Amino acid sequence: MSGRGPKRELAEKIAGEITLSDDPGATLRKWRTDFNISQTDLASELEISSSVISDYESGRRESPGIGVVRRLVNGLLGIDERRGGDRIRQYGRVLSAGFDSDVVHDLREYATSIPLSTLHDDLEATEIVTNNTTHISGHTVIDSIEAITRLSSEEFFRLYGQSTNRVLVFTNVTRGEGVSIALRVLNPTPNAVILHGLEEDELWDHARELARIDGYDLAVTNVDLEEMLERLAALE
Repeated sequence: MSGRGPKRELAEKIAGEITLSDDPGATLRKWRTDFNISQTDLASELEISSSVISDYESGRRESPGIGVVRRLVNGLLGIDERRGGDRIRQYGRVLSAGFDSDVVHDLREYATSIPLSTLHDDLEATEIVTNNTTHISGHTVIDSIEAITRLSSEEFFRLYGQSTNRVLVFTNVTRGEGVSIALRVLNPTPNAVILHGLEEDELWDHARELARIDGYDLAVTNVDLEEMLERLAALE
């Protein structure tokens, strides 16, 4: 993997996390599942038994050395490339924006704006508040707890990417109270917000009112997170 670029940067990030982790096996498992790759597929890529992968992840086998980690990472990235490279591009966008992948799951600008209704349909989202946003130019998918606890006001602004004409999708939401309050400090606010992981009747009582006051479209969805990310990747 010569030269810089999303693949090289991602490889270094994964390798560093596994090597420095207090539980390398659990960290390997996290990345493998994030890439939606089975133990069997990874083992086949590396021409080893799937039990070897299982032993590393469970801690039954001694923590992998640098050479083994490099092979594991290359295996993950190689499989993703043959599948079209969606995960490499996704993580590359997040890393290039200066975020950790556990804070921002995806960040993308669209080649042309798309109807917000199309995105709502694709994500099976229920629109709660309408504020005249018809088209959006990108999306950012954010872990709400990690963002609220770790990001500064300046970093929050970077969630917009190139434009506020986008939808911010907040995951790890229970009622939407924290997100609604956090958005109050942003000026300007995004054009649209989707709260992921709850139904309309679970929404915080004041979320609708704050969305109207601050002028953003608000919707909720309960689609599985990985499924949602895949549907977003397929937009356009």
